[in-house]
Amino acid sequence: RVIPNVANLPLRPPAVLARSAASLDLLTGGRAELALGAGAYWDDIAAQGGPRYTPGEAFDALTEAIEVVRALWTPGPPATVSGTHHRLTGTPPGPFPAHRMEIWLGALGPRMLRLIGRVADGWLPSMTRIPPDRLPAANALIDDAARKARRSPAEIRRLYNLPGIPSGSTAGWAEQLAELALTHGMSAFLLAVDSADAVRLFAREVAPRVRELVAARR
Repeated sequence: RVIPNVANLPLRPPAVLARSAASLDLLTGGRAELALGAGAYWDDIAAQGGPRYTPGEAFDALTEAIEVVRALWTPGPPATVSGTHHRLTGTPPGPFPAHRMEIWLGALGPRMLRLIGRVADGWLPSMTRIPPDRLPAANALIDDAARKARRSPAEIRRLYNLPGIPSGSTAGWAEQLAELALTHGMSAFLLAVDSADAVRLFAREVAPRVRELVAARR
């Protein structure tokens, strides 16, 4: 899969982002997804000409942006979205993704987690921000919001950003990731490394073992 991890929304107009992501999906044969963040590092955003939102404004802007993106990915008549920060006033939708693209949110706070449960396809936190001991409470907020929106919590994919290769054996690392999958429902792991050897190690030794462990225990 090819994704931004995550796209800092205040620096990216959602209509342009929607069309760019759909184009990337077409170019890659249906391998792109879209991960969004409501905004962080506000001084840097403002220094580049972006807005300086309050937490409430950032939440509203993200909610509206999801509606804009989905409207432009949906075939039909000219799209209209009425929002405070983002809007469409009768623009033709398209281009359309090659597959049903998912929207994953990199979110931390309770209100954002409930938004995931209501409207998003996935949650993409980082271990450095949400360590494993905080996953149960966060997952509970997502699941409760999903049920209230008449969605199955199982519809919402749980992904996890890993900070790099830990010390210790690859077998021990695989055990830790399998436990995250079995206990907390994390179904994809994204590894932050700058070495091709690290990628090969993860792909050849760790990932297959994690799959084996999860399959055996389920």
